[in-house]
Amino acid sequence: MNDLLRLVLAAHGGVDRWNELNHLRAHASITGATWSLKGKPDVLRDVDIQADTHQERLIIDFPGQDKRAIFEPTRIVIETADAKPLNIRDNPRSSFDGHSAQTPWDDVHVAYFSGEALWTYFTFPFLLTHPGVVTEESTPWQENGEHWRRLQVQYPESIVTHSRLATAYFGDDGLLRRYDYVVDILGDNMAANYPSDYRNVDGIAVPMKRRVYRQDSNQHKVPQPVLIAIDLSKMSFRS
Repeated sequence: MNDLLRLVLAAHGGVDRWNELNHLRAHASITGATWSLKGKPDVLRDVDIQADTHQERLIIDFPGQDKRAIFEPTRIVIETADAKPLNIRDNPRSSFDGHSAQTPWDDVHVAYFSGEALWTYFTFPFLLTHPGVVTEESTPWQENGEHWRRLQVQYPESIVTHSRLATAYFGDDGLLRRYDYVVDILGDNMAANYPSDYRNVDGIAVPMKRRVYRQDSNQHKVPQPVLIAIDLSKMSFRS
């Protein structure tokens, strides 16, 4: 483990505390231009989320709609609140084959895309300690008048996420400031994800807001439109 990763893990609450926690709950509003582009505006505007912290499994409940989505890397289940199946898709990633940025999505596409993204965000940076994840510090970065250290990340095939390769930017306090990746199921577009409004949630530093933008050729964010906006109003962990 490199020195930067040690600093980062400690700043976010520490591995010992993280290993005591197995589940999380959150209430979220997830908006942005991507959902309208995919024909699903406001689909995640008011949702309740549950997730395991040490394996990829995440549930999205849609209040008032008698519907929930269960994300696992190899299977998506859309069901009623009393567990009556509405749609089941195995190998859901393959259903994005041939998609362009404008290809409309169904509920399974929404569940898979948001599931792999949210699970990564909620478990970061402790996700970087999983077997097979490779990290290496790279050159620093200046942005917003701050000096950010950068960590190059390579994920193994055993972890489903937007991209096998990512770059994480950290402030002097060790907290994540920016996270870059290529969204391969969205036509390989480069994204810059900015977390903010950190709060201590059961001993873990959690950003309650995220804003995702496109990048230009110089790796600078394109401020409009906001592709994804994530706002958490509640968050809790439990063992």
